[in-house]
Amino acid sequence: MNKNSHTEENYLKAIFKLQEKDRAEVSTNDIAKLVNTRAASVTDMLKRLADKNLVHYKKYQGVSLTDLGKKAAINIIRKHRLWESFLVDKLNFKWDEVHDIAEQMEHVESEELINRLNEFLGFPEYDPHGDPIPSKNGVFAGKEMNVLHDMPVGFIGIISGVNEHSQAFLNHLDKINIKLGVQVKVEDRNDYDNSFWISIGSTEPVFISKEVAKNLLVFKK
Repeated sequence: MNKNSHTEENYLKAIFKLQEKDRAEVSTNDIAKLVNTRAASVTDMLKRLADKNLVHYKKYQGVSLTDLGKKAAINIIRKHRLWESFLVDKLNFKWDEVHDIAEQMEHVESEELINRLNEFLGFPEYDPHGDPIPSKNGVFAGKEMNVLHDMPVGFIGIISGVNEHSQAFLNHLDKINIKLGVQVKVEDRNDYDNSFWISIGSTEPVFISKEVAKNLLVFKK
């Protein structure tokens, strides 16, 4: 098979992420929103990917990844998340600074380099945002995470990931000292607007909105 272009790889990754939400097929409009382009451009790309046997595509119908396309998408995601881990753990970047850099580095072709990077990092199962890193065989870590918003008053757990990866959201978490790996306790909940008071580690309780609570993932301690 011919080598996939960076743009083709980005489309495969986008389709995979959309299908992760328990969707057998996704629309061209959904893909267009995710990759920030016109639906007509998406259609042209899907034809190219179908010619390479990377997607199942019929005009006016949904699109899904083939086994070959899924394997390629997982490989890109693996590289992206390993590079994010390297940038945070070894080069001391903040978790809100690494996404765009990893977007550039995820297209490196050398499988040997990625395998050595994985070994150098100690075979991490999760990236700095708590997203699972697939193994070289395409297997994702299987620890169950819970959404903080769904947890009752008195719940104690460990911050393990985020659903929202925007720089503004991650900056907000930094300001209130919410980081991966710290203990969190749900102290109180406002039934009117579903906002929360939580304790982070040993600090005094802090207020978080419903939207923040819906985008924080936790392991039960």
